[in-house]
Amino acid sequence: MTEYRQPRYRPPEGSTEFLLIRHGESARAVPGRPFALLDGQSDPDLAPEGREHARRVADRLEHERFDALYVTTLRRTVQTAAPLAERLGMTPLVEAELREVNLGEWEGGLFRKHVAERHPVSLRMHAEERWDVIPGAEEAQRFRERVRGAVERLAAAHPGRRLAVFTHGGVIAQVLALAAGSRPFAFLGADNGSISQVVVDGERWTVRRFNDTAHLSPRLDPGAAPLT
Repeated sequence: MTEYRQPRYRPPEGSTEFLLIRHGESARAVPGRPFALLDGQSDPDLAPEGREHARRVADRLEHERFDALYVTTLRRTVQTAAPLAERLGMTPLVEAELREVNLGEWEGGLFRKHVAERHPVSLRMHAEERWDVIPGAEEAQRFRERVRGAVERLAAAHPGRRLAVFTHGGVIAQVLALAAGSRPFAFLGADNGSISQVVVDGERWTVRRFNDTAHLSPRLDPGAAPLT
């Protein structure tokens, strides 16, 4: 008798596999002590908890095969990637276009404060699922096109390859929303140090994983750390 097992997923030939790793928890925002800015965006170091996130990411992924590691221009991604890069003997490449969404007048740590205090603009931002209700923030279509362009460029440069990309919560949410054709904020809330996965095959983007935190905690935790 012929039997047919359920098939296991295999990335299409020539597709590019992206493991999207959110950076570890960054330093706490303290009123009156704004974060340093890089090109107008908050650029804090990792908090001690974030360095532990980075170590656990390296523990999880050090036996995996990667053809390239990518970070953004912001130091929290560089610091999160460092333990894995050292263990693999690889030098991360920089993809500036996968930096976090620009939060305009709420950079420097104000975003966290206003979200925590339920500022009316923060409530409107979540209701409308738009960053650009924040004064001076990056326009929604511009952010979407920036992220899409960066993913397409990396996929074209690495056909048939697997990439580890250390990036940001807003970027991960945007990539997965593009892949799923979902609401803009449907995937917002990836935990620090979490792993998400998308396979890019031309115009077809497939979500394979979101917010995998098995290496961080043995329990399910519904609370993600704030953006940035």
